[in-house]
Amino acid sequence: MKTKVCLILASSVLALTAMSFGQTGTDVKTAADDTGHATKKAAVATGHATKKAAVKTGDATETAAKDTGKGTEKVAKTTGKDTEKAADKTAGATKTAGKDTGKGAKKVGHAVKKGAEKTGDEMK
Repeated sequence: MKTKVCLILASSVLALTAMSFGQTGTDVKTAADDTGHATKKAAVATGHATKKAAVKTGDATETAAKDTGKGTEKVAKTTGKDTEKAADKTAGATKTAGKDTGKGAKKVGHAVKKGAEKTGDEMK
């Protein structure tokens, strides 16, 4: 009789242990499934956020490029006008300097001629 009771107790303990391990396996699987679902949701959300950020970055880059192009165009036009004005002023100054040099050369020429005539008269 004692043997039967011991066998029944041992069988019960063994059954409870097996059931306990079975429940643990189910709990672990459920936790793993939940983790998988949460990870998938986080990955999808991260993907959407990354896509939105990329689109916004692209739009901002395009706007900046357009603004830079407009600014460069304005600067180029202004530089062209300023260069043209400077060239006109330089041409005017060169023309004036040329006239003044011509007048000075004439004066020098007259002075040299007079000096030569005086020298010629004195030599006679």
